[in-house]
Amino acid sequence: MSDREELLRHIVDEAVVHEHVVLSSGKEAEYYIDMRRITLSGAAAPLVGRVMLDLVAGWDFDVVGGLTMGADPVAAAILHASAAAGRPVDACVVRKEAKTHGLHKRIEGPGVAGRRVLVVEDTSTTGGSALTAVEALREAGATVVGVADIVDRSGRAVAEAMAESGLEYRFVYSAKDLGL
Repeated sequence: MSDREELLRHIVDEAVVHEHVVLSSGKEAEYYIDMRRITLSGAAAPLVGRVMLDLVAGWDFDVVGGLTMGADPVAAAILHASAAAGRPVDACVVRKEAKTHGLHKRIEGPGVAGRRVLVVEDTSTTGGSALTAVEALREAGATVVGVADIVDRSGRAVAEAMAESGLEYRFVYSAKDLGL
């Protein structure tokens, strides 16, 4: 079984929850994809890193990150997979707002100014979280090379939102791939 096939099996078996929920976008749905069950799993997280690296093959970036919290374990998985593959990248965490104490940072980790950043997310419905991260990274002087999701729930909405922002967008699985 390929890494992509094995990761899909984990997501379908462990992350898809069939119940009425309100998503972070404010939309309602009859299912939820709890990707933290995957991205924080010792068995599945290494698959996330390898599959995501395969997804963005050909994109030139030296930092990976996105809006906390969904993006954090995805970025960490890519950080470890890239190091294991001999092509290490740094990771960053983008807060919704700058801290009000300490160094008052909005973006944690190695600096991003002047660097090429890949924005990641575990799952998206509208692309709003990724676009919030893109805006913060651009304000910090980063060049955002694109946005990559593990699961795109939207059909075309996220791709259209990214295109409107001048960003290339890729995802590993659609809701249809998950049987939804």
